[in-house]
Amino acid sequence: MASIDAEHLSFERGALTFSAQAMGDGPVVLCLHGFPDNAGSYRHQLPALAGAGYRAISLTLRGYEPSSIPADGDYTMETIATDILGVIDSLDTGPVHLVGHDWGAAVAYVAAAGAPARFNSLTVMAVPHAGRFAREGLRILKQLRLSWYMGFLNIPWLSDWVVQRQGYAFIRKLWRDWSPGWQPDQGVLDAVIQTLSQPGVRSAALGYYRAALSVKALLVSAEEAHYKVPVPTLALSGERDGCIASDVFERLTVADDFPQGVRFHRVSGAGHFLHQEKPEVVNPLLLDWLNQYSQHR
Repeated sequence: MASIDAEHLSFERGALTFSAQAMGDGPVVLCLHGFPDNAGSYRHQLPALAGAGYRAISLTLRGYEPSSIPADGDYTMETIATDILGVIDSLDTGPVHLVGHDWGAAVAYVAAAGAPARFNSLTVMAVPHAGRFAREGLRILKQLRLSWYMGFLNIPWLSDWVVQRQGYAFIRKLWRDWSPGWQPDQGVLDAVIQTLSQPGVRSAALGYYRAALSVKALLVSAEEAHYKVPVPTLALSGERDGCIASDVFERLTVADDFPQGVRFHRVSGAGHFLHQEKPEVVNPLLLDWLNQYSQHR
């Protein structure tokens, strides 16, 4: 895996400590990784953002390191969104640009909806509006078939065991299935597996799915699920995404949910990990979006 010369930051939130990688100076771009991944997910974006005059920060999400595993096992999107707002408070730089991939995107929608004044722009990759996906996406047969793993990961003990057996072969399979035809550097997947192998981290990562598919979460009303995200939003989807079908993503990206506007873009030839597969395409799209909503331009 190509390494980057990044600063290492830490943020305190109560009893939890969150680490991050950072590069550059300027308006803050806060990047949130997904599953199964880690803060290294943005290794292609941090240098590009820093070179364009931004302060790029890739945060390790709750539970993805032993220091941020909560005693109460709370991995609801609302709670993780408050982590993000706490980090922004610590930065004390005013509104930031927020970028999220996979679970990072799901959390980003919630954070932007709850505190829109804290964000200059939002960029989400690979996952549509989290409320719409929960209420409508899993009713689409094509997507239901792709999302089989969500139900499986909600089976305690069994899924924990299967995920880690044979050197985390299950995780390697997800990467192959979700980004068909792409072969990441061996070091990239090794780093992800090393992350999941830390004490308590595997169970924490699966905890996101268990919180999202809890009885309480599934009883959310349609009105609550279709919450507004009043922040200018760029939605990026990989044409070949084997996790969230690109046409489903586009279908669930409804203009009424984004009062400040939303732009959907499909990245040709890319799968679920589009920002890692096609940084030469994603980075210019991201920078163009950020520049539109940055005061330093």
